Amino acid sequence: MNDTPGWAPPGSSPSDDRGTAATGPADSPDTPSRWSKEQPPAGRWAPPTGPGGGAVPPQAGGPDWGSGPRPGGWGRPPAAKPGVIPLRPLGVGEILDGAVSTLRAHWRTVLGITVTVSVITQICDILIQRYLAPQPPELDPNASPEEVLSQLGDQLNATLVSSAPAMAITLIATLLTTALLTMVISRSVLGREVTLSDVWREARPRLPQLLGLTLLLLLIAMAVLVVGLLPGLLLGAALGTAAGAALAFLGGTAGLVVTVWLMIRFALASPALMLERQGVIQSMRRSAKLVRGAWWRVFGILLLTMLLIFIVSLIIAIPFGLIAFAVDGGGLSGMLSGGTPEFGWPFLIVTGIGAVIASAVTYPISAGVTVLLYVDQRIRREALDLELARAAGAAGHGAAPGDDTPRS
Repeated sequence: MNDTPGWAPPGSSPSDDRGTAATGPADSPDTPSRWSKEQPPAGRWAPPTGPGGGAVPPQAGGPDWGSGPRPGGWGRPPAAKPGVIPLRPLGVGEILDGAVSTLRAHWRTVLGITVTVSVITQICDILIQRYLAPQPPELDPNASPEEVLSQLGDQLNATLVSSAPAMAITLIATLLTTALLTMVISRSVLGREVTLSDVWREARPRLPQLLGLTLLLLLIAMAVLVVGLLPGLLLGAALGTAAGAALAFLGGTAGLVVTVWLMIRFALASPALMLERQGVIQSMRRSAKLVRGAWWRVFGILLLTMLLIFIVSLIIAIPFGLIAFAVDGGGLSGMLSGGTPEFGWPFLIVTGIGAVIASAVTYPISAGVTVLLYVDQRIRREALDLELARAAGAAGHGAAPGDDTPRS
């Protein structure tokens, strides 16, 4: 365990090969990574003592030293909590609370990152919508079915062209916030202070690899979807029957299922890349090994996080949307008349402010859950809590010999 926000590559670990021991710093003679098979006889464990030699009383609201069956009658010591999470396997609520606690504990650094990136993103998005985005063609109500299909295709193309720059900007913004917030959260786990300059110095060398990882995952998702849709599209183009549409629907559904499975399998690649200093492919393999056997749990937590983020964004966006329509009625009248809405500067500015506030709140939660999921899986698979406790100077806490806390 080094003294930087990230953690060194663990090398071969229980998640890499369950039959071999972990290598790296945890296997050195001074810092054993697992307990010896030869333990002291039962009944010789002693509780922690205070300065005067007496036993330390149990913490209020925490686990009692005498609770639970233990050799010699002593219970499990309370897990160390130097930062935003206790150093033990985490529950869903603790992961979400750790993400929010990071925002509260390091709000200056976190908001400095998210607000700056969000403001720049929204300014670029507003300028693109105002000056560069082409207006979608209007549908002719008297057009024939073939002409309607052609017009719908033109509208789809115009929408894709207008949204491509915004998607690229969003991708870059997400990339930066993910990289920087990962370093903030890694420090908050150890209870250490972090400044924006520290975060940037640690994250900057990893940005090219993180960009490569993000683009590779996007290409994989697009390729899987195209492979699923292509047979149906080709059949529909050749025969023009409903069979092509049905096959495209089935293939698209199958491609979507495979894409979701792959994205969850590689969901922890980003923190692995940033914190373990691994390459793109190695990070994807690392994520796959950490998620193995816990796919549904990771999927459920990420799905719950997305739902919470959607609700929070909606709560913030609705008032700003109503204010925007109130100060700029031109776009609303265009929508009500059935034509193409033309929103002015007041509407774009007000909605942009709402988007900045929503991003400043949701970015840390999303990044925090992903990083803490990575930490949780390493605690369950590799006893990372012992390494973190030593790095935080709390080596007397955490798992004890014979600890039966579930780790997989």
